[in-house]
Amino acid sequence: MRALFIHPSCLMHSEIYLRLEPLGIELVAEAARRAGHEVRLIDLQVFDHAALERELVLWEPEAVGFSLNYLANVPEVLELAARIRALLPSCFVFAGGHSASFTARELLAHADGALDCVVRGEGEGSVPLVLEAAAGKRALDTVPGAVSASGVGPPPKFVDDLDALSPARDLTRRRSRYFIGSLDPCASVELARGCPWDCAFCSAWTFYGRSYRTISPARAAADIASVREPGVFIVDDVAFVHPEHGMAVGKEVERLGVHKQYYLETRADVLLRNKEVFRYWRKLGLRYMFIGLEAIDEEGLRAHRKRVSLGMNEEALEFARSLDVRVAVNVIADPDWDERRFAIVREWAASVPEIVHLTVNTPYPGTETWLTERRRLTTLDYLLFDVQHAVLPTRLPLEKFYAELVATQAVLNRKHLGWRTLKGAAFTAAECLSRGQTNFVRMLFKFSSVYNAERQAAEHARRARFLMTPPDAAGPRAGRSLYVHAPL
Repeated sequence: MRALFIHPSCLMHSEIYLRLEPLGIELVAEAARRAGHEVRLIDLQVFDHAALERELVLWEPEAVGFSLNYLANVPEVLELAARIRALLPSCFVFAGGHSASFTARELLAHADGALDCVVRGEGEGSVPLVLEAAAGKRALDTVPGAVSASGVGPPPKFVDDLDALSPARDLTRRRSRYFIGSLDPCASVELARGCPWDCAFCSAWTFYGRSYRTISPARAAADIASVREPGVFIVDDVAFVHPEHGMAVGKEVERLGVHKQYYLETRADVLLRNKEVFRYWRKLGLRYMFIGLEAIDEEGLRAHRKRVSLGMNEEALEFARSLDVRVAVNVIADPDWDERRFAIVREWAASVPEIVHLTVNTPYPGTETWLTERRRLTTLDYLLFDVQHAVLPTRLPLEKFYAELVATQAVLNRKHLGWRTLKGAAFTAAECLSRGQTNFVRMLFKFSSVYNAERQAAEHARRARFLMTPPDAAGPRAGRSLYVHAPL
């Protein structure tokens, strides 16, 4: 069967800082290829809709699968599914991914027949079975995680062996377009899956059932060694939870003689508990680290259930600085903030050397706050659920809230973007440009064209074609649907 896999377009924040290799759909595409299907992949982060239409017309796939990890991509996926149904009426069209797993039934309702199926949970094991069903070789309602008009399949299953997975990187064209910060170009690798913590704003633990599974050190190191790009983004939700695993992967990387530059994400408590692991990876090439602080006071940390103290966060930042790596942190801005609160965060962001990025507190399907947030949503437009828009009532007038948000984000612009940064990073910029890589240099001058208070406020006034189902309409079943994969 000819199967085309599609990754949707960039979201707002990724228009500037990053454009990541679509590792998840590469893994699913490879699983389909190993099952005997003829497979292609198109990433709309780097191709436009016209290129997709040419692919559809010339190749005429028999099945099309969408990766749907972010709610803000839902309208694009639904509109493209309808277009594919019109172009290729007999094509089997389906979607899967993180956000799709929590919204399967409403996606099918929105699609009105344009989607044949939504796959919940890890896709590498289920998608080959979905393609069997598309070919008429099995019933769709026998596929784990499959949701369709004909019924619901068995519960999603975890992949039996993470070591058996391999991404179809050869199917990803224009790989030079993938980057994160100055790691330009940059590939993505996975060393572990899942998260054992239960932060109230996050859906990683509800998707994976609070599990944490690791890829064997030999397999993980071999994957790192296989990528051509000089930069590597480690996509784990929390890097090096198990210190012995982190050290073992590093030893294998060193044994293979691999020389890369790395970017990873972790927690303050993991960083402090496993200092030797991070010191070792600094020697191996760790250059960037993201730490999800989420709040700069104890009250905010308790509200998000981070299970770390303010003192621990400060100690973690001090240790990260001692490693001489570039550190980025996130702070969650609540729509209830007033001018004074924004001013305090701006002052703090200007006083620390870290790259401080703000996201807006956003209840998501799959998060605990989606079920427990008492404030009523002010919008049901999928496009605004991108953690850059306020979907809860703002204390300030909406336009003023965005003005304060952009002014606070602009601290990042003044400290880490623009001509001053280009001058300080002249060698890095020259090295990227010598390879024909312009992503990093372009990033430095995009802030004002993307972050604009008037633009963000105006986006609330547009007519939404698709509206989310609010949590209070889900009824008593909502509490039982918190997890995608059942907790281990």
